[in-house]
Amino acid sequence: MSKRAADRHDEMEHDAKAPDLGNGASRMRTDQVNDNMGDFEDAWEDDYESGEENQDGDGMEVDEEMDQEDDDEQQEEQEEPELRTYLPGQPLEEGETLEADQSVYVMLHNLDVRAPFLSFDVLQDNLGDERKNFPATAYVAAGTSIPGARDNEVLVMKMSQLHKTQQDDSEDEDDDPDALDEDPVLEYRSIPHNGCVNRLRVMPQQDQRHIAATWAETGKVHVFDLSPYMKSLDVPGTALPKSNKPFATINNHGRYEGYALDWSSLDAGRLLSGDNAGLIYNTTITPSGASTDSAPFRGHKSSVEDLQWSPSERNVFASCSADYTVKIWDTRNKNRSAVSVKASNSDINVITWNHKASYLLASGHDDGVFSVWDLRQFKSNAPTPVATFKWHNAPITSIEWHPTEESVLGVSGADDQVTLWDLSVEPDAEEEGRFTSEGVQVPPQLLFVHQGQSEIKEIHWHKQIPGCVLSTANTGFNIFKTISI
Repeated sequence: MSKRAADRHDEMEHDAKAPDLGNGASRMRTDQVNDNMGDFEDAWEDDYESGEENQDGDGMEVDEEMDQEDDDEQQEEQEEPELRTYLPGQPLEEGETLEADQSVYVMLHNLDVRAPFLSFDVLQDNLGDERKNFPATAYVAAGTSIPGARDNEVLVMKMSQLHKTQQDDSEDEDDDPDALDEDPVLEYRSIPHNGCVNRLRVMPQQDQRHIAATWAETGKVHVFDLSPYMKSLDVPGTALPKSNKPFATINNHGRYEGYALDWSSLDAGRLLSGDNAGLIYNTTITPSGASTDSAPFRGHKSSVEDLQWSPSERNVFASCSADYTVKIWDTRNKNRSAVSVKASNSDINVITWNHKASYLLASGHDDGVFSVWDLRQFKSNAPTPVATFKWHNAPITSIEWHPTEESVLGVSGADDQVTLWDLSVEPDAEEEGRFTSEGVQVPPQLLFVHQGQSEIKEIHWHKQIPGCVLSTANTGFNIFKTISI
């Protein structure tokens, strides 16, 4: 599948409000992009229309006019269209727009950007784990994706003052009057990058340094140290490096670009990269540079779309490909995978390995299907997925297990949806055939549907803010937390 957007604009309109599933959708407003790198939108800003006040001294005429104004207001209220729940796939009538139901969001912020991010990753910070207080702060590394342009960049961003979503009946405002302030703050540092950033991944071991790898459309994999840029966002006056060049570059892929990239969570500095020629290279990053194995892993008959190191076994990783297969590899054998499974009749775009239940692997496919696999069954001749879902009606673009809840999964698709799932929900006889009034069948495992972005490319859970999801699309960047998780 094509991972880049066909059309790019320096300025674009951003519809970044997302209706929930089954909680009453209303109309969506549209905000205009600013000319700078990016700004948060004020999702609750009110628009006022000024009218002329009647200055006539005749009391009777004034009363009549006031009565007429009351009648007009009542008529406008009667003419106000009825708000109804919107479900994905339903056509919008002429004049209808979507607006988020704020009551189902704990937090929802939208960032407009001048150039879209094809890929990003969350940076670990020193603000603590399992934090639930607001306003929140998040650090993100992202790469711009302007095909063929030399002025692409890697951005290190700090998003602070991320306040809770305003609720009409909220009691939190009385307890904490600052909790619902509406002015998030964005700060960033920029690093020049030659070519579109196909994918960006941050090394999980971030205690000492923040190391990130980028897959460039030039066929090179670059490794950057983001630590000084991260520090400069917190400590004013921090000197930035005189050279913005990466401290290591992997050239083994030649002219073939790629998208597959993953760091080992067990061995710091071990990096896998897969290209469109079907080759996978293993690289070890050290403080002095990079050392890449001369021989690649061979076995896929088409492009390698995604890679995932095992969270429990140092020498094991998984790959997926446009050749419809998922393969499990032992790093000690480069010529043949240990297990190969035909997982779909279409390209397999993304995979995710469960870090809490390491026998579970999920895969997202080009036909909109995503499946969950029990790797213990891969020993059989023809393993089948333990669960398969066909909710998305376009290719799956990103998939990721929740970092602490082993049954919760986040999925995004080219149908402009981010969906959150709880696979521990067991369907019963009544729930299995549940249909809405519009005839749409809703799987009981589906917790939440977030919409409003166009051409969603990637999603990630924030590992230090429970339930917080970040998503990037052609129309901007969202960070949100729902009441469902």
